[in-house]
Parts: sequence; C-alpha cells; structure tokens
Amino acid sequence: MPAVIVVGTQWGDEGKGKATDHLGAAVDLVVKFNGGNNAGHTVVIDGEKYALHLLPAGILSEGVTPIIGNGVVIDLEVLFQEIEALEERGMDTSRLRISSNAHIIPSYNRLMDRTTEKFLGKRQIGTTGRGIGPSYADKMNRIGIRVQDLFDPSILRQKVEGALANKNHLLVKVFNKRAVDPEEVTNELLSYAERVRPMVVDASLLVNDALDEGKTVLFEAGQATMLDIDHGTYPFVTSSNATAGGACTGAGVGPTRIDAVVGVTKAYTTRVGEGPFPTELFGEEGDELRERGGEFGVTTGRPRRTGWFDAVVGRYASRVNGLTDLVVTKLDVLTGYEQIPICVAYDVDGVRVDEMPMNQSDFHHAKPIYEYMPGWTEDITKVRKFEDLPVNAQRYIERIEEISKVRVSVIGVGAGREAAIVRHQLTGA
Repeated sequence: MPAVIVVGTQWGDEGKGKATDHLGAAVDLVVKFNGGNNAGHTVVIDGEKYALHLLPAGILSEGVTPIIGNGVVIDLEVLFQEIEALEERGMDTSRLRISSNAHIIPSYNRLMDRTTEKFLGKRQIGTTGRGIGPSYADKMNRIGIRVQDLFDPSILRQKVEGALANKNHLLVKVFNKRAVDPEEVTNELLSYAERVRPMVVDASLLVNDALDEGKTVLFEAGQATMLDIDHGTYPFVTSSNATAGGACTGAGVGPTRIDAVVGVTKAYTTRVGEGPFPTELFGEEGDELRERGGEFGVTTGRPRRTGWFDAVVGRYASRVNGLTDLVVTKLDVLTGYEQIPICVAYDVDGVRVDEMPMNQSDFHHAKPIYEYMPGWTEDITKVRKFEDLPVNAQRYIERIEEISKVRVSVIGVGAGREAAIVRHQLTGA
C-alpha cells in the first residue's frame, strides 16, 4: 500500500502528528500538502515532547524523507527556527525537501492578517494572525511569492512591489497604518535564499518517482475536515483544502495513486476559534475535559473548546474523505467517567437530522441527540491489545466504528509514541 493520506476528521488537534509518526517507521516519504504554521503537531518520543508547526511529523522518523509540498504556505523565519530547535536537540533535518512551487508568507501578510481580523470586531474568524489566509488569497489573486522566486532577485522585487501596491493603500488609507517598504521585504526574503536552496526540489517529480519505485509515501494534512475551505464550517475555516482531495493538488499526484485514507479523531471533540460546535461543553464540565486532555493549542497556547464525540461529523468526514481507516486518539482521557455521551444525530428546530445539515444556519441551530455509553475506571495507558481493554472501553470503540461507518484500526491510549493499540495495520490489508 504505497500511498496513504492522513487527515483530521474534526476541527483539528486530533493527534495527526502522532498517527503520522506511528506510520513513519513504515514509510519512505512524508509529504505535508496544505496549511502553514497556523497549526501544530505534538509528538512524544521516549518521554521527549516535540512540537512541530510547519515541518512534517515525518522529520522525526529516521530514514524518512520529509517534504513540504506545493500546497503549503511557508513562513521562512518559522521554518528555520523549527529546524534549529530540532538540530539543537540532536535531530537530523538534512533530509528535508521543499517544493519550488510552495508559496511564501511575507511579513506584510502577517500584518494584513492581524489588522483585518481586528477590523472585523465581533465578526472575527478566529485566525491565528500568522498570515496564512492573506498568503493563500495572494496565491489565488496571482500576486503570491513562491519559493522559486527567491532565486531571481529581479523577479522577486517586482512581485513584492506588485503585491504591496494595493496592500499599502489599504494599510494607509483604510487601517491608518504605516506603508510597508518593498525593498525591506525583498531584502529580508533574499536573506533566506542560500539557506533554503539545497532543500528545494520538484516535489511532484520526487514523489511520483518514489511511488513508481514501489516506495511508501504518506501524505499529511494540516488542520482538519471541518476546517476545510470547501467542506468545513465556512467561514470559520482555514484557507486551504485539509481533506483528502487536497493531497493530490497539494503534492502534485493524481488521485489514482492513492491507496488508503486514514482519518484521525479524538475519542471526544475539540475546536479552537469561532464557529458552531453542537456538542460543546461549558462551565465545569468543559473545563474538566479540557484539563484532562491538556487541550491547549500547540502553536498558540489557546484553550480549546471541548465536547463529546460527534458521530454526525464523523460520518460526514468519512464520506467527504473516502476514509478506509480511523485512528481514535486520547481514549485514556475518558477513563473515570461514569457514562460517556455520543452524539448520534441533531435536533434542528424540532426535526431529527442524522446527517450533516446542508446549510450553515441549520448547523448553527443543531442540538445534539445523545446516546449514553457506560464508562470505565481502569487505567488503560499500558494496554497494547484491544481485548485487554475494559469491556466498556471496547464497546465505546465499537460503537464509534459502527456509527462512523469506518473501521477503527488504531487506538491511542496515552501521549507517548508507543501508547497505541493496533487492530489493523494501516499500511497493510
């Protein structure tokens, strides 16, 4: 099974980094195909915690070639900060490769992001302010800066000047900010050119050649299904395609090359930022789940909103991604609850709805319809076989499997790399 996509099935932070890392030992290349440094992965190896924001999680697996695909937007300052931080801890980053077609996040887009979000007031989206959205907008408006532009100073200068011609008018006349100097931006970007040059490749060619040679390639999504620009809870979404289809456009491979799509979900649900969240818990109940799960953003430190598992979202994610397998993380967090609710459908203005509402207004008004599963009290963090889990924990997983309509292949029972129960091999039948 040479080509596997890993995607989040909720609103992000499901543990994709751990799932990717778990697969990493069995693959040859790991390709990050969307997003930027507005999200992060946390991977724990031998008690050591590694927080990754822009780099693919595969960079932590020996012998794996990590690739930043053309669908990613790159903050060069953050990229080299992450590289240096890993190298200081003895990690080898020399294998990293970057698509020449990937877009760069220039400093003026970080400024635009923070300024426009503040300007929205009560209508804020909940952006991280890291310039992701404005850089994707520049890409679509055909005024973006690509990695390959770093190697032609004349072209780079022209592109920066072109992008700032309009942005400076907005900054000065609408937002009452100082204009950005194109020369300063150009020189800042050029300062990274020689450092990044050895990493730059035709990523599409590299990946397709690897697949032709029978190598295994893992495609790693940033963010998650419900944050996808097309299929998420728009407008409270990210600016890229975080669903499985994004792997093809974001890495430069055809859909016929994909063999498996692995969805990652928490045993409950979390969300960061604004937007609808039907199973959200408030007050002490929400605080307890947040503290139990350590639900604070890897990149921003923001407390995450917490709620029970939502099977409607699970079925939707299975459908739009074409999931073949599901990885359920953080099952151990639910240990100690007397009973555990699962949202099986919604009540929308008095009508039961079993599938994702077609329009956003209905989703905003959706109230969860719960069924209740009996909990367990036993410590499961050392369990490595499904049959060794408490019976009620087994039943909880089997119910998630049943109502999500996809098999649960791996179950996370702790933070460490080794804290997982494998029911089905993700790179095998």
